[in-house]
Amino acid sequence: MTDISPAGARRVEIEYCTQCRWLPRAAWLAQELLTTFEAELSELALKPGKGGIFVVRVGDEVVWDRREQGFPEPTAVKQAVRDRVAPGKSLGHSDKPAS
Repeated sequence: MTDISPAGARRVEIEYCTQCRWLPRAAWLAQELLTTFEAELSELALKPGKGGIFVVRVGDEVVWDRREQGFPEPTAVKQAVRDRVAPGKSLGHSDKPAS
């Protein structure tokens, strides 16, 4: 199978607030994403930040921002990442039917 997605689109970044001590939460979410998308992702980065930030990006696109959406459930982030890096991939019991 040929990969036609831009390299950056397969990179996920989780930026988390070090002041709030959100590294464990970011690391747990990273583990969930790496387990689910082990073949689809080219890279997953944890980026220390400040000021209450907790943002998940795929490439340059923000797919989750705590300030707007609250803390994510892993299923919601997995669906957002899947829609960008592997649209045809089933997430099994985690998949919600489209509304």
